[in-house]
Amino acid sequence: MQFGATTLTPAEESLRAEVRDFLAAELPADHRPALGFAGRYDPDFSRKLAARGWVGMAIPPEYGGHGRSAVERFVVAEELLAAGAPIGAHFVADRQTGPTLLHFGTEEQRRRFLPGIAAGEIYFSLGMSEPDSGSDLASVRTRATRVDGGWTVTGTKVWTSEAHRNHFFAVLCRTSPMEEGRKHAGLSQLIVDLHADGVTISPIPYLDGSHHFNEVALEDVFVPDDMVLGEIGSGWQQVTSELAYERSGPDRWLSTFPVLREFVREGAGKAVADDEATVIGRLAARAWAIRALSLSVARALDAGEVPAIEAALVKEVGTRFEQDLVEALRGAAETEVDQGTGTLFQQLLAEAVLTSPSYTLRGGTTEILRSVAAKGLA
Repeated sequence: MQFGATTLTPAEESLRAEVRDFLAAELPADHRPALGFAGRYDPDFSRKLAARGWVGMAIPPEYGGHGRSAVERFVVAEELLAAGAPIGAHFVADRQTGPTLLHFGTEEQRRRFLPGIAAGEIYFSLGMSEPDSGSDLASVRTRATRVDGGWTVTGTKVWTSEAHRNHFFAVLCRTSPMEEGRKHAGLSQLIVDLHADGVTISPIPYLDGSHHFNEVALEDVFVPDDMVLGEIGSGWQQVTSELAYERSGPDRWLSTFPVLREFVREGAGKAVADDEATVIGRLAARAWAIRALSLSVARALDAGEVPAIEAALVKEVGTRFEQDLVEALRGAAETEVDQGTGTLFQQLLAEAVLTSPSYTLRGGTTEILRSVAAKGLA
């Protein structure tokens, strides 16, 4: 396992300036920042980004994309997250589904889905985690049974972000019985229409009542053969590769950045206590270090590597940082408020207190990520 030192080129810094100018023009003066990619769902904003070429950036032009690099996408995502832009509609399809279709999808699937993803008009969820499985992803019990012309799928998925509003999700399921000592074998991925007969979506609300996660029950849902993603039986290898995109980006350490920014803004021009300055300094130093790791993974992806272990480490340190930031600012501000009251900082802090426990769950729990990293260091 290794992280290479990297810096942004003048062209990449110029792209950053473009995004900042766009956000200054498009976000209203009273914009309330979203916390992370799951914070706000705004299809109109997603389409505006797509019109600027900032959705599906790494998708080749022949599929409606722009053929740009993972690092360029990193720069755009970093600015959007730092500003708290409403990117929840397109983000998973852009970050993860698009690259997966490019690597494993059929030509027909690429031409069907990728132009819509790049246009900010087709949205995907992920169908990996299941009830009672904890973090053991390979213990999948959702089954797909061979039928004439395709498969019927039965099982339940949980923590399925935005399934109630998205169009499709990629379901990890068992297409052949589990073999003794080979639980990773016999798994496949199928693209399932979230509006198909037999799909039931139930909300898993946050403590504040907001709705992002879902439980998705599948009861004899028919999936045609042309919606098999990749090779039958290769689901585990595909998902492992896919997680390098899910776990390594700025969305894994910038979710609570708007809270820190508002804390600093509200203190601008005021005398800052030594302990507050120390808190800000420590948080900024950690964020910069994690950013360097995350950017290194983006460079590795551009080089054709599959840095799954490095991505797991970035996700582990990143999402812990997001939660630590909330607790550090609670202590520094010495404030407890109800959501929707107080200053913008206080409102964002209250929202973060209620939603940040999910950060070390989605994309892999801390314990599993440490296990992945430890195996890479052995």
